[in-house]
Amino acid sequence: MWPAIINVMDSAARKAARSLLHDFGEVEQLQVSRKGPADFVSEADRRAEQIIKAELSKARPGFSMLLEEEGAVGSQDAADRWIVDPLDGTTNFLHGIPHFAISIAHEQNGELVAGMVYDPTRDETFWAVKGAGCFLGNSRLRVSARDNLDIAVLATGIPFGNRPGKEEMRAALVPVMDRTAGLRRFGAASLDLAYVAAGRFDAFWEIGLAPWDVAAGIVLIREAGGLVSELDGRADPLNGGTILAANSRLYDPVAKMLRDAIRSKR
Repeated sequence: MWPAIINVMDSAARKAARSLLHDFGEVEQLQVSRKGPADFVSEADRRAEQIIKAELSKARPGFSMLLEEEGAVGSQDAADRWIVDPLDGTTNFLHGIPHFAISIAHEQNGELVAGMVYDPTRDETFWAVKGAGCFLGNSRLRVSARDNLDIAVLATGIPFGNRPGKEEMRAALVPVMDRTAGLRRFGAASLDLAYVAAGRFDAFWEIGLAPWDVAAGIVLIREAGGLVSELDGRADPLNGGTILAANSRLYDPVAKMLRDAIRSKR
């Protein structure tokens, strides 16, 4: 028996996922066209968002929303708000790489109280409710217990195009490569955070993120026993644009390693 709020999220995500998976099956065929699949994927993203919007509005008509594509919807005075990313990992989707997710979070009176990250290609549902724990399906999740950097696997997102954070990333890469067991860049922040909550990664950091990228993952990390903050240690990873998440044993050494490296380049 999942909490009612998670059932609402799950129902909306699965309905949108059917549309996304259908469109994902078409992407491979579009790769060989001169125009390419970019416009098609943008439409797939918008279709998924509209499905989620309709389902959530029907289930909880009094909630406002923050949507990746459409922005703020509904009364800004509402106590409850959905924060939605209908397709996290768009570049993966665009290239036919089966690693993307739907992320939905519930914010109440300015506090994140529930979140869900759904991976359609693996049919994995990561969910958490404040005070009730973090789960993968029906299995309880905890962050890893690793306490040494040399056996830790970290994940990150690497800025591209004109996105901020390139110099900070260049500075961080060398110590991370030198001092840890590995670095992964999978291209979907919501799943990176879910994987930290599940103990698959030991820590994750990124620069240049939006609230819909991280809202659900923040709840997952906290309920799985991990620590999450902005990269500089400030306490607003939802709106601060940067994030650092790790198990409690590695949070301090990872934070120090990254901050020292970035500071040395400024």
